[in-house]
Amino acid sequence: MAHPKRYDEDDPYLARLREICLALPGAAEKVSHGHPNFYTKKVFAVFGGIVKGEHSSDAYAQSVLFIPDEVERPALLSEERFFTPAYYGPSGWLGLNFRAAEPDWQEVAELIETSYRHTAGKRLIAQLDG
Repeated sequence: MAHPKRYDEDDPYLARLREICLALPGAAEKVSHGHPNFYTKKVFAVFGGIVKGEHSSDAYAQSVLFIPDEVERPALLSEERFFTPAYYGPSGWLGLNFRAAEPDWQEVAELIETSYRHTAGKRLIAQLDG
């Protein structure tokens, strides 16, 4: 059974996130489980999320899911903008809710780059650093 589309193609947050993600070496996009996913060999960012027990809610529909550095995790979770997403949270992922406050796109780019570095191969990391 296919998952329903859970995003608006014309969403300005998605447009800006696409620019950031697809600028990274080897990055591509695919829709999985109703959400845009950004990946190389592994997914490093997802647009839109949910929290456990609230599958029908769209409260986090305009958010990005990412893999943070472990040392930054407690500080990020101390802010209301960040949340632990369903399904991804147990694997260390966090979400940044764009609706909670106007996004600082430099911060978003830094979080995405960190997540990318957790998943991309050595060749792609070397391209990014070169």
